[in-house]
Amino acid sequence: MEVQNPAAGSTYGSLLLQAAGVLRLRYVECRRDTSLSPEAAAELATVFEALAQGEPAFDQIDPKEAIALANRLIDDDHPELSHLWPTTR
Repeated sequence: MEVQNPAAGSTYGSLLLQAAGVLRLRYVECRRDTSLSPEAAAELATVFEALAQGEPAFDQIDPKEAIALANRLIDDDHPELSHLWPTTR
């Protein structure tokens, strides 16, 4: 089955992919910030990648909210304020 890929070449798709990279680097590889577990960060990065690739399984996620979270994440400007940010227990 081929995945639809409407956003991958777009600016927003690129932004989401960049945010996925930031998540993996900041929280998974370097563990610079311990406010998010490496597992939750990797899962959110996977969601960003899937959204960028236009995977239909993620159609229920508001793309505007995902883009806003990606911007907050890249700017390191309180990404935890987004309702898409994984909750910590």
